[in-house]
Amino acid sequence: MKNFIKITKKIKLKNPIFIAAWPGMGNVAIKTADYLIEALSAVEFADLDTGDLFYPDQAWISEGVVEIPRFPEAKFYYWKNPATKSSGSAKDFGGKTQDNDLIIFISEAQPVSEKGYFYANKIMELAESFKSQKLFTFAAMPMPVEHNQVPQVWAAATDKALSLQVRKFNAKIMDTGQISGLNGLLLAVAKERGQAGICLLGEIPLYTIQIDNPRASLAILEVLSRVLNISINLEDLKNQARLQAEEIDRLIDYFRGGLEPKEPIGEDEIERIKKSLQAFTKLPNSVKLQIEKLFEATKKDISKAQELKKELDKWSIYKEYEDRFLDLFKDKEKPENQ
Repeated sequence: MKNFIKITKKIKLKNPIFIAAWPGMGNVAIKTADYLIEALSAVEFADLDTGDLFYPDQAWISEGVVEIPRFPEAKFYYWKNPATKSSGSAKDFGGKTQDNDLIIFISEAQPVSEKGYFYANKIMELAESFKSQKLFTFAAMPMPVEHNQVPQVWAAATDKALSLQVRKFNAKIMDTGQISGLNGLLLAVAKERGQAGICLLGEIPLYTIQIDNPRASLAILEVLSRVLNISINLEDLKNQARLQAEEIDRLIDYFRGGLEPKEPIGEDEIERIKKSLQAFTKLPNSVKLQIEKLFEATKKDISKAQELKKELDKWSIYKEYEDRFLDLFKDKEKPENQ
């Protein structure tokens, strides 16, 4: 059987916590993990072969020359906690004497949907090979909030005991709903394999789901640092969050025709601002690919239309695809002999 994971550096870790992230709404998850890697100076030690997990959908060009198909990078990093050198075994999340090394997995893109479950299990196999028993993922939580508010952090855990523990660190518990993509699926796979895990979700405004949201990543890392009892220098991320808020302030002021920015933003204005902001942003390639696959699946099986509509609504792009979506139903109405 093919070995999907290549270990490039042999390491020994103590009580490692496993963290994983993929791109998603607001790039919250990927930015959180990427910043964590940089802030801790985590070291790469393995990579995952994604060749069988993705279908190339674009050409990369360098100096005017088209390159061969490029598959997304997916890498594993480790960080040795200085405290583990003199500490005993790990305790519960957030325990004062809890000292854990970290494994951080980060991928440039999410795999095609039919490969997700297989992909998640392969990643968990590596975590288990280092005897990791605890997992963290990250995600965005679109809410009717404004971009200059301090975002709340929500949490979904694999059992109620973990929910109670993480609540102590000012995270709100997500009682119902779903976490789409690998940032959610990995948590479910971890539970299936007997692992404990938590997804931390940072609130983002409904009208900015296609824009990087460092403020949500900052809120998540503030909670994570308290839960794991580790120190993370967040100054650069705070500056990014401040600059982004200022830029959105300027855009909103422009789109609202100079109205007082402190006035509450109504639903009609949110829709108008979302449309305007989308002109300045673009969907991640992995999302575009997923939408195209759902269109193809719906052509063959109209019952998939609900799933397609849900995906379009999630990214606030239904209007952009409305004609194509409605055409799916027109095709089904044609007599078979036409």
